[in-house]
Amino acid sequence: MAQDMSFLDDYLVRPDPAAPRLGASVSGIDQTGASVETRVVTERALTLYLNAQEIVTMMTIGDHPDYLALGYLLNQNMLKRGDVVEAVDYDEELEVVVLRTPERTNFEAKLKKKTLTSGCAQGTAFGDLMEAIDEIKLPKAQLRTSWLYALTRKINTTPSLYLEAGAIHGCVLCEADRPLVYMEDVGRHNAVDKVAGWMFRHDVDPGRMIFYTTGRLTSEMVIKTVRMGIPVLVSRSGFTEWGVELARKAGLTLIGRARGKRFVALAGEANIVFDQDPESVEEEGGKSRRKGAERDD
Repeated sequence: MAQDMSFLDDYLVRPDPAAPRLGASVSGIDQTGASVETRVVTERALTLYLNAQEIVTMMTIGDHPDYLALGYLLNQNMLKRGDVVEAVDYDEELEVVVLRTPERTNFEAKLKKKTLTSGCAQGTAFGDLMEAIDEIKLPKAQLRTSWLYALTRKINTTPSLYLEAGAIHGCVLCEADRPLVYMEDVGRHNAVDKVAGWMFRHDVDPGRMIFYTTGRLTSEMVIKTVRMGIPVLVSRSGFTEWGVELARKAGLTLIGRARGKRFVALAGEANIVFDQDPESVEEEGGKSRRKGAERDD
């Protein structure tokens, strides 16, 4: 029986794994010595300027540079929700994106303090990492297990670079049982930032949203989710101790190891409504794993 893929119409933004610019075909051999040809992800350097100040050069797959720039500055607290952004200019040839604001920003103070995070490719957080946790109060948000099971099934069967090529992370903005915005990148922090930038551009109310990631639930992932104001964070991967501690402090519902009928909640357990019998849920099939991955980190 063919699988119903009508849910793909719910997406406002979703991956295009066939886009030529995002990947390349490379020849090699497999474990038997036989010739193989496989798709690999393409990395590009993207330099971000805030007005006339160079901020950072990021390695990225190169899609949605405007959302990546906006989200990066938001999640580094160099840009605030409600700030005016006059323009986001992208030069594909120079691989430069320039974000322009009418007012001076506080980037100089933020740049003085750097923290290398546990994100892929050594993500960097500027300024006070704890600022979001101390200042932001997340709204109480219910999470139904029927929504969780539906979301993981839909996301895991959505055509993506994650499934086709691996070596990439995905982040999905969801509402109830609907996945809405699915972003991918070589580092999970970039994928998060793209979603944050999309939310800023479209003035989304974060309090009703659920955030899904293929990456680990580290302190960085928790802090960025809290900074975006999203009350529920879900991952198919595992946790770090500090990530759990920060989630509990911020009132974030934290769900990990969400695969098939299984999941583990380590924060916000009281917000979960068990409205579907796990025995009615199918186990996750092999097609839901990254290409070439025996297990996910």
